[in-house]
Amino acid sequence: MEFNHYSVMLAESITALDIKPDGIYVDCTCGGGGHSYAIADRLTTGRLVAIDRDSDALEAAQARLSAFSSRVTFLHSNFCDASQVLTELGIEKIDGAIADLGVSSYQLDCAERGFSYMHDAPLDMRMDKGAALTAYDVVNGYSEEDIKRVLYNYGEESFAPKIARAIVTARKDKPIASTFELVEIIKGALPEKVKATGHHPAKKTFQAIRIEVNDELNIIEPTLRSLAEKLNPGGRLAVITFHSLEDRITKHTFASLAKGCTCPPDFPVCVCGKKPEVKIITRKPIEPSEKELEENPRSRSAKLRVAEKL
Repeated sequence: MEFNHYSVMLAESITALDIKPDGIYVDCTCGGGGHSYAIADRLTTGRLVAIDRDSDALEAAQARLSAFSSRVTFLHSNFCDASQVLTELGIEKIDGAIADLGVSSYQLDCAERGFSYMHDAPLDMRMDKGAALTAYDVVNGYSEEDIKRVLYNYGEESFAPKIARAIVTARKDKPIASTFELVEIIKGALPEKVKATGHHPAKKTFQAIRIEVNDELNIIEPTLRSLAEKLNPGGRLAVITFHSLEDRITKHTFASLAKGCTCPPDFPVCVCGKKPEVKIITRKPIEPSEKELEENPRSRSAKLRVAEKL
């Protein structure tokens, strides 16, 4: 299918990055290339490094940014390796970076990728199609306790024990191979009053399994810290999150980077010597405009946080 991806809070993100025409920028999750296009369009002698672990996304971005090929470098890589790949390119410092942590509309709508509970497809959910772990492996290979842990920690699913037990019971007869098979098992595990709320009963479980498959949360803090280290003074780091777990990690990481000293409060003087690395630009996260929400309801949960290197 055609690669479609709505660039969430595009204008707000580009404003936040405060782009210099001769600067060096990184789009850590370039997706269909919307944010990348807007950055590249503002560069003259500058350079953009566009990274994505989804090869379909990278191919779409390359086509979209073909007019800027002289100033853009495309890399198939996980955004957690951004600092490393920049060093390999001979880039020691950058003037800005953006990371859009959401799953793309293309990934959700492309049935065979197995991300959505709205399409029947093989259980996959890999952002990088070359990665080893799939949703099938999690659902059919994890112990009941580990499935429960994933659903609790990554989906905040209060019915995790019931769903985990139902999955393990169902797979004794035969492997759970498709998204709709999993949806039916989840539905069967939930009380009727929960299914009557209007929210899709599989939403939290699918989110949790997707996060586990792609290791989405564990990589956020170390990645943001490594990118902050790469920033030139005045350089900015913009992060778009789509659920409370991502936003919480981003918020706390920025707060830690902005704090500096880690000495106990009762110490009369600082002995650790740590200085603040950034200042937080967005004390409260920026949220999508009403106009954007009309155009793209999937933006509803998005939040943009920005920090600037000191």
